[in-house]
Amino acid sequence: MEGAELAGKILSTWLTLVLGFILLPSVFGVSLGISEIYMKILVKTLEWATIRIEKGTPKESILKNSASVGIIQRDESPMEKGLSGLRGRDFELSDVFYFSKKGLEAIVEDEVTQRFSSEELVSWNLLTRTNVNFQYISLRLTMVWVLGVIVRYCVLLPLRVTLAFIGISLLVIGTTLVGQLPDSSLKNWLSELVHLTCCRICVRSLSGTIHYHNKQYRPQKGGICVANHTSPIDVLILTTDGCYAMVGQVHGGLMGIIQRAMVKACPHVWFERSEMKDRHLVTKRLKEHIADKKKLPILIFPEGTCINNTSVMMFKKGSFEIGGTIHPVAIKYNPQFGDAFWNSSKYNMVSYLL
Repeated sequence: MEGAELAGKILSTWLTLVLGFILLPSVFGVSLGISEIYMKILVKTLEWATIRIEKGTPKESILKNSASVGIIQRDESPMEKGLSGLRGRDFELSDVFYFSKKGLEAIVEDEVTQRFSSEELVSWNLLTRTNVNFQYISLRLTMVWVLGVIVRYCVLLPLRVTLAFIGISLLVIGTTLVGQLPDSSLKNWLSELVHLTCCRICVRSLSGTIHYHNKQYRPQKGGICVANHTSPIDVLILTTDGCYAMVGQVHGGLMGIIQRAMVKACPHVWFERSEMKDRHLVTKRLKEHIADKKKLPILIFPEGTCINNTSVMMFKKGSFEIGGTIHPVAIKYNPQFGDAFWNSSKYNMVSYLL
């Protein structure tokens, strides 16, 4: 009985702290600066760890390991050098292997293919996104790594799971309830409030610190916002600064539940990429949407897929044929703090967030 009471007190204290320091500030769109302080401490820690790594590892070893961050290990020698060994003698069947090897290297590790794999870090960020086992260089560095694991899984993980659960639950429930109201200015205002509040809570669940630049060019109502696409988090990043009517592919699972709830309160457009009739219907709805200058700006990711935060792929022209004012937005994540890239072919939404 005493154990149950203690657990109840701990839970109530935990929820009170979350409500007072995170949820309420999110509703009013203010920040207490906790995430910023955490990021500053993390940056200082990573800078110190980098110095320790440079001192504890031979320079030649760092350069060797840093160069091997591709999908495959390939011979960087020029092709002319390889061909020189084949000249001046009769043709042998084994000569074909050299050209086959070069061809396969070009196919497997071309510039486009690399955009669909997680970005590899040159230096260690106390996680595991580098090929070099830096955590065993010194006792101090190992202790910092162990401390990071404890903080990450004993403090941050419960906090982030709590905030994510609250944010997603409020978003689904709030948009469903708002969707029952008749179309009016009140419904639009409540929809924007729910979207803004819940997205801010979800961003806090990721310990996100966002820096917006050139706010005077913020997408206006009746316009079209086009942005590069790294993950579904892009939507949260942009929506914390203003609401959008989103355009995207229909998903299943948790993402599908969120999509079906959101579309009840706001004129988002979800479509099946494989259905040609859906494409024509989407184009028609988008043209009707931008014709009304009182409606929210449309958010489109013209790349059509997630790219790994290292570059931008060519935008598909369909987004620019609708008409209306185009507002380009560039989103860049700091890879030191985590890998934002979502490989939807490997991970579902829940696995990706965890």
